[in-house]
Amino acid sequence: MTSQRQAILDTIDNNRDKAISFLQKMVAIPSVTGDEAAIQAFVADYMSGMGLDVDIWETNWEELKKHPGYRPVDRGYEGRPNIVGTRKGSGGGRSLLLNGHTDVIPVGNGEGWSDNPWSASIKDGRIYGRGSCDMKSGVASHILAVEFLKEAGIDLKGDVYINVVIDEEVSGHGTLDTVIRGYKADAGISGETSDLAVQPACIGRIWFQIDVQGKPAGIQQRYLGISAIDLGNKIVKAVQELEDHRVATVKHPLYPSAIDSLPCIIGSFQAGNYPSAFPASAVLKGSIGTVPGEDHEGVKQSLVDKIAQVAAEDEWMRDHPPVVRFVGYDAEASEIPSDHPIVDLVSRNFTELTGRKPEISGRQGAADTRFLNSYGQTPTVIFGPGSTAVMHANDEYVSIDDYLTAIKVMALCIYDWCGVRN
Repeated sequence: MTSQRQAILDTIDNNRDKAISFLQKMVAIPSVTGDEAAIQAFVADYMSGMGLDVDIWETNWEELKKHPGYRPVDRGYEGRPNIVGTRKGSGGGRSLLLNGHTDVIPVGNGEGWSDNPWSASIKDGRIYGRGSCDMKSGVASHILAVEFLKEAGIDLKGDVYINVVIDEEVSGHGTLDTVIRGYKADAGISGETSDLAVQPACIGRIWFQIDVQGKPAGIQQRYLGISAIDLGNKIVKAVQELEDHRVATVKHPLYPSAIDSLPCIIGSFQAGNYPSAFPASAVLKGSIGTVPGEDHEGVKQSLVDKIAQVAAEDEWMRDHPPVVRFVGYDAEASEIPSDHPIVDLVSRNFTELTGRKPEISGRQGAADTRFLNSYGQTPTVIFGPGSTAVMHANDEYVSIDDYLTAIKVMALCIYDWCGVRN
């Protein structure tokens, strides 16, 4: 390890308390999707204080709708800006884009949490709170890696873009709009949850809704009706059969455990509207996971075909078929080659720091990398300190050691990828 690289690591070690405090401040700012203004202002102010060129803009919803990557959403983006903080290099180096989101899923009234979801409390070497794992720790690792490189006196040749976006949990449109705005780089790193695994791929996710109509009847003469609950149970079984088929037939080398990677489930089943009324209608909602290389629209059609098959076998549904709709989250799977130079670089720096070879795997969750890979000409790998196993969970947390390791890996990757001026 050269003296410059060691100086970078020493700078990070000497700023351990600052790094922890910075993440705590981020976690303590509530930022449920749709309410990202405060966290984005905090991040933008911090990056401005670092001397970065900070671009802050609000997505033009009407213009966004024209892009093929757009998916319908219920609200626009006023007061919810995206950010790119740029550290310009001296020239002659490769550019790198660091991508992450600050929006988080809701916490309700804190039910099931051991502490305030925004406490950012520390216990047993972990920082707790909504977003600590998914993925404010990843965003913080990007920002601080750039800051500590500057503090260590490193002059970069290539440009570094810190891209901090909103609306990831619903649509990913923040990253899509970053691409539309014209930002691209020779490579990218997403700080999404990966447990410090190096992940060249992410799964896709398709939300769907199935409307079932039974035959109405009065509760006294319920035997004359056809229960939508009974029909819905047949739909649940059909979706399970589709999952069984996909798990047995869909293969991908980065996803050796198909049962974990290809969920196809009904997650919500609502039937009837009154305790003393016959349940003549039902709405079932669920999702399908996909892996890179699959025909995204073809997977949707396989669900439509499966439900049509089940309906054809039922005397009532044959003439009153369920309606399948694809509504809500709709993300395609994405990948870059496992031997891409950015994958190799992150892997080598992880090994240099830890003495261990990283796990090379596919992320078992969707990610904004799909937009950077498909539309942004920015091949992007996923590497982050959070754990996919605890994202979205009550008592969400991130390991402080993993967080600090991520900062170091990010700093060395920037140093190596962008190049330095002697």
